[in-house]
Amino acid sequence: MPGALDGVRVLDLSRVLAGPYATMILGDLGADVIKIEAPGGSDDTRFWGPPFQNGMSAYYTAVNRNKRSMTVNLKSEEGRETIRRLAETADVLIHNFKTGTMDQWGLGYEALSLLNPRLIYCSITGFGETGPLAPLAGYDYIIQAMSGWMSINGTVDTGPLKVGVAVTDVFTGLYAAIAIEAALLAREKTGRGQKIDLALFDCAVSALVNVAANYLLSGDVPKPLGNEHPNIVPYSTYMASDGPIVIAVGNDRQFQALCTLLSDRSIGSDPRFQTNPGRVAHRDELNQRLNEEIKRRTRAEWQRLLAEKGIPCGPVQTLDELFRHPQTAAREMTVTVHHPIVGPLKLVASPLKLSDTPVSYRLPPPLAGEHNGEVEAGWQGNPAAENGPHDKSQ
Repeated sequence: MPGALDGVRVLDLSRVLAGPYATMILGDLGADVIKIEAPGGSDDTRFWGPPFQNGMSAYYTAVNRNKRSMTVNLKSEEGRETIRRLAETADVLIHNFKTGTMDQWGLGYEALSLLNPRLIYCSITGFGETGPLAPLAGYDYIIQAMSGWMSINGTVDTGPLKVGVAVTDVFTGLYAAIAIEAALLAREKTGRGQKIDLALFDCAVSALVNVAANYLLSGDVPKPLGNEHPNIVPYSTYMASDGPIVIAVGNDRQFQALCTLLSDRSIGSDPRFQTNPGRVAHRDELNQRLNEEIKRRTRAEWQRLLAEKGIPCGPVQTLDELFRHPQTAAREMTVTVHHPIVGPLKLVASPLKLSDTPVSYRLPPPLAGEHNGEVEAGWQGNPAAENGPHDKSQ
């Protein structure tokens, strides 16, 4: 069954995480993604490890399935001409070179859009193409620091902490996929491509959502709260008798339902705790008293009791617990792909569940330059400007 983006041609000049994550999403949805690297492979994640499987790093495999690999020397005029030739028949080009680099090579949006007016050109940089920081390189760790994310993560005792996953890269990859798909839809109406200017910094600021809104409304600079919620109590991690569990009480009704399960009934009758604003104001005392109660039972007991009351909760799971959980299996959140040299690779599957145009796993993460001849032969003719899959004439 064809994917939602079947027939869309994507030139992926990005590396590491944000861009490759976006193009993997497009590839899962059926797009033909060509991963462009320097000869020998220039995506740093190929070498980030251990762990490796037969020489291929786990990091690289995480975001590079459903792509074909072509090696091109962009520092040579011959290599740049190859990109121009491929761009003539591409629907999308995505890159994450520093601001100005592609223009210096004659591969900027203005130059390539003259060759293919229907081209959608997505630029991913650390700080975008405008502003005083535009020339700087961007790394997730730096962006987490500068965007405020580290200032709200951790506790007063630990000091600022980064999130354990490179979340600003992930946010940007998701925004890139959304923007590209929106531009493809817009092209159906206008017949024209467009440029997308995406910054890790902007995406990280956008993803602050309610924390940013709290500050903009109140002017109060948020403090790191660890596993606490800035606006809701109780909404935290508690220690059951056999390990940590998260309990998320979203309203006063749920709080009173929780209190019926506690041996200390005075918690539910305490006037300071009757409303959420009161519980926020007295969070330390309330959480201390709740911890005394929660440690009386196991996580499984609390899960059963709280589920009966309609109160959201869940154990803090390690990855081995996650990947053997029946819910993970039921949602088919792992997939094994086969590479003729590397062998079978177990990967996290796509979360996208489309009923009529499901995702597919057609290609394993490629070796550098694995498809050079195939791409050169297969991308000739059929220019996107005339026969793109989103052309209204079709």
